[in-house]
Amino acid sequence: MNGRNDARAGGQGRVYQASGDQHITEHHHHSPSWAGPDSVRRPAVGRAPVVLRDRTELMARLQTSVTQGAGNEVLVLHGLGGCGKTAVAYTLFQHATSEAERLGFWVNASDQASLRAGMLAVAADRGAGEGELTAARSGLRAAADLVWERLDHSDRPWLLVLDNADDPAVLRDGGWLRTSPRGTVLVTTRQASARWWPAAELLHLGVLPRTAAAEVLCDLAPGTGTVEEAAAVAERLGRLPLALALAGGFLAHQVIQPWTMSEYGRRLEEDQGLDPIELIDQGAAVDAGNDSRHLVSSTWQLSLNQLVSRGLPEAVSLLRLLACWSNDPLPLSLLTDASLGPSLPAARVELALRGLLDHSLSELLPGSVRCLRTHGVLLNSVARGTPQEQHEPLAAAAARLLAAALPDVPTRGTKDARLALLGPHVLVLLRRVRDWPAVSLQTAEGAVECALRLAIALHRAGDYTSALALATQATDLGKQRLGEDHALVLSLRRRVGQSFYRLGHFEEAETILRKVLADCERAAGSDEPITLESCVALARPLWQCGHTPEAIALMRRAIAGRVDSLGQFHPLTLLARVHLLEMQPASELEAEAPPGPELVADCQRELGPDHQVTLAAELCCARALFYTGATVAALPRARKALAAHELHYGADYPITLAARNLLSNVLAAAGEHAEAVEQMQMVVEGRERVLGPNHPWTLAAKEGVAKHQRSGAAPPPNSVDGQ
Repeated sequence: MNGRNDARAGGQGRVYQASGDQHITEHHHHSPSWAGPDSVRRPAVGRAPVVLRDRTELMARLQTSVTQGAGNEVLVLHGLGGCGKTAVAYTLFQHATSEAERLGFWVNASDQASLRAGMLAVAADRGAGEGELTAARSGLRAAADLVWERLDHSDRPWLLVLDNADDPAVLRDGGWLRTSPRGTVLVTTRQASARWWPAAELLHLGVLPRTAAAEVLCDLAPGTGTVEEAAAVAERLGRLPLALALAGGFLAHQVIQPWTMSEYGRRLEEDQGLDPIELIDQGAAVDAGNDSRHLVSSTWQLSLNQLVSRGLPEAVSLLRLLACWSNDPLPLSLLTDASLGPSLPAARVELALRGLLDHSLSELLPGSVRCLRTHGVLLNSVARGTPQEQHEPLAAAAARLLAAALPDVPTRGTKDARLALLGPHVLVLLRRVRDWPAVSLQTAEGAVECALRLAIALHRAGDYTSALALATQATDLGKQRLGEDHALVLSLRRRVGQSFYRLGHFEEAETILRKVLADCERAAGSDEPITLESCVALARPLWQCGHTPEAIALMRRAIAGRVDSLGQFHPLTLLARVHLLEMQPASELEAEAPPGPELVADCQRELGPDHQVTLAAELCCARALFYTGATVAALPRARKALAAHELHYGADYPITLAARNLLSNVLAAAGEHAEAVEQMQMVVEGRERVLGPNHPWTLAAKEGVAKHQRSGAAPPPNSVDGQ
């Protein structure tokens, strides 16, 4: 056609002009140009709390922020993911809207798009017109200014909750976080750093107390167990509200074969063959989908992703290193030389740690020893997700750092507050080593050696109960990786027996140490150092149980073996000679003239006057003189030995108390009855504090007081008092 065509279209019609034959198909899709949240007047929470337990002081503070006339406040509720920040905000929201007669607005602030859409919906609720909203959405008008203008002119006071604001930059960019005289803003976040929240009041939210945590489980799963059983489960879950909610949901909704609370607790144990993190996550509601905030296996990943996006991937490596240890307080000094090569250079450890602290993944604890604490469920979750190829370098670094924190040769009486904190971390490292097949034998041996060195240090510090608990658990874990006949495992077993001996369980110690000696002879040979050490260890409970000839025979065997392998004046040889002098009965001692001084001279010459073996030799020399009737010679030596032990070990150290016990007996034999009773009463008081009122040595001291008071006579020569 060569003519001109005129046409007109209306509504959704179109006019097309073309030359030639054309086939035109047109589809029309009608949808809104912008979609905001369905509601900002109702909290968008996955699972509303049945009842908010504890949090009494915190809720009292929050409720004051929504009283009549309150406003111009920004409150920032921060804490670890899963600690219940949203539940607290929900409870305040309900109070504000139902009791405080406020409007309530709930906005998801987890990302820029959700925040912007939610805040513009708030503006619409407060009367913003379509034209204003369109201009704000298209960038023709400052969106935040519009929202806050409407909030400032609200006809009713309000509470605005900005939930899940884990990336403060989302609020900062565009100036979304402001104050208004008409209302109060509550922010929930994992970001704890004050620099992100200028002019705001920061409120920390931690895990629940034991009783409240148990009540939460009972609220969610009534009839599945007692409060005591619930408390035990709550402790295993670290009293983390998210974990408690998941556990309660699991127990409440089982159908085929419901578990009791105690059964659930048993299944959480790491050695039951079921992944505890997977078990906890099974309590998530079906409609929760894959929302990582509702799963303990992944909720922390949100914070880690932010750290990586901000240029701190080293924080992930540091958290994986921390996951090799326990959730108990960790001395910060342990991280002094931390390094994992390129993934965590030493120069970046400080920045990585600050990142974990800022994102509430760890927290600093006050006290005489500066410590770090990370939640146990978080650590187990991180360990579970750590790639297998990283198991060996992580375990090796964790073992190296623990070894560096332990004394090479622990001395008697030295009490280091940090050592008492390391036990749980050593045990968790042993569990990781057991459960991670990729960890080398060398690293496994390093971890078990840490346990042995720590047990020795605790024992020599006089903390026999802790030494026993550590050695017992470390033995069970170590043998699963190294085998029962490995030298380190045998040494740990010997430490178990020695701790039983110090705690007064002489028969149990004898039984354990007999088996250890037999296994050492079978696995290592009769003359190896580990076997000779077992001879020394077994001799002591035998002596206390009255089997003196056998005890002396074992000690002589140890002396002969050490003379052959180490020499006559090696510290271990001299120590065995001191033990023999202590055990010898008066009939044997009388054959020496006089007994002990020569050994003391050897120790002073070879080791020096202040060495612990020399001090022990001085004490045993005084004892030998006393039991051979040389009271006059024994008294000054006993006084000197007590003074030296008090100076080096302290008044309450068990061997110092043994020295005081000996002095009391010598004083009684010398006719100094009043001082003898006074000294023995001090022994009783000290042993009650240190060893307990029912320890055999405490009971022996009480008998000593009675004897001295009754007759003024010294105990019979064949009585035995351990050192």
